[in-house]
Amino acid sequence: MKIICFTIFIWFSLNLSAQNTDGIYPDTSSYINTIAGEFTPAKGFDLVKTKVASLNLSIYALVRYLDQTPGNQVWFDHLGNQQAFVGRNDIAWHRTMLWFSGFALTPKLTYTATVWTIFSTQQTLVYGNLQYQFNKHFRLGVGVAPNLSIRSMQGPFPFYLSTDRTMGEEALRSGFTNGAFLTGQIIPRLYYNIMIGNNLSTLGIKSAKDTRDFSKSFTLMTMPTTGEFGPRGGQGDFEVHTKPATRFGFSFVNCRENRFTDSSISGPDETQIRNTDGVLFFQTGSLAPGVTVIEANYNMGSVDLGLKYQGLGIDLEFFGRRLSDFETTGPVPLSVINDYGYVVQISKMVIPRVMMVYGINSYFWDQWNRHPWEAGGGVNVYPMKSRSWRMNLQVDYVYKCAAGGTFGLYTAGQTGTTLTLGADILL
Repeated sequence: MKIICFTIFIWFSLNLSAQNTDGIYPDTSSYINTIAGEFTPAKGFDLVKTKVASLNLSIYALVRYLDQTPGNQVWFDHLGNQQAFVGRNDIAWHRTMLWFSGFALTPKLTYTATVWTIFSTQQTLVYGNLQYQFNKHFRLGVGVAPNLSIRSMQGPFPFYLSTDRTMGEEALRSGFTNGAFLTGQIIPRLYYNIMIGNNLSTLGIKSAKDTRDFSKSFTLMTMPTTGEFGPRGGQGDFEVHTKPATRFGFSFVNCRENRFTDSSISGPDETQIRNTDGVLFFQTGSLAPGVTVIEANYNMGSVDLGLKYQGLGIDLEFFGRRLSDFETTGPVPLSVINDYGYVVQISKMVIPRVMMVYGINSYFWDQWNRHPWEAGGGVNVYPMKSRSWRMNLQVDYVYKCAAGGTFGLYTAGQTGTTLTLGADILL
């Protein structure tokens, strides 16, 4: 079945691309993107544009097939508790995003209102932000934005190599929250972003449950050789750079995080933080039988490096997360949890603007010496010779999967193979 899917995918995609030799090329007028792609519209369609205001509509959509094997599996967390893994095997119209954006009264004052749906989890939200551009050094924004923990939170979406993040990125990262951010250029080719937020992730957390603690994060990023790294800073050298394009970044997040749920309830509202065995950190019994963590400090830092040249793309990221200063309902066997890991992604355009092949690998040196890892690869085909329409096939082997949830490609605890076949558009 998997071989048949692969054959049909390649044949269909190459035939489509062969019929569109003129190509439709992506808008590359705004290569500098220091805000997450989830909050950055595409070129879109102008609905209204006057001297005092404008309104633009753009869209992202993803449909994919996901097969996680084995279908059923027993695994054990770091405490030796038996857990059950049930592999997904489904076709889903997974994600839709509609961006309504423009300026109001002055081109310096911009807005974005986003309609976001994850059909796989039956969730729909409307959120956005306001931004004011003082000059190239200072842009102030207020609204929903990312905690700046890793590179993929700061621009590339949806131009990942696959249709979602790797396990290494997904397992430890922070989330998105309400807050204020300041971003801009320090000197030519050196950029910063500072974010103050309500919590580590606002998804599922009502304002009435927020504590008085803020999340704090920042990033420094430079693109020293060419001053750009492709549209949205995405992965893969689709543009086939004739000069080496490089990117180096450093990010850090600090947050005093709460479970946002009464301790008598086993399951927390806060679901962003997981142990590297895949168990929710604030779940009752995650560190000791019958004990619940109420609050903890979350600190995460990362360093990313990227290169694009003549169709070759290399992206490497190292990161570390520290959980500490636990407030619990009982004794736990440790006071600090340190986890470290890396993600490496290598890609090559084998047919310029038509076909890209890639490989991925992530690995953890974690507190409990479980060492979760993944290794896999895939192929992207661009039927219209544009990043705006991409077809993706990926096969990935995961060992003791540390990431979980139905947003991405991973379910906690899996040791086995995941096949995904998807198509997405960005207009």
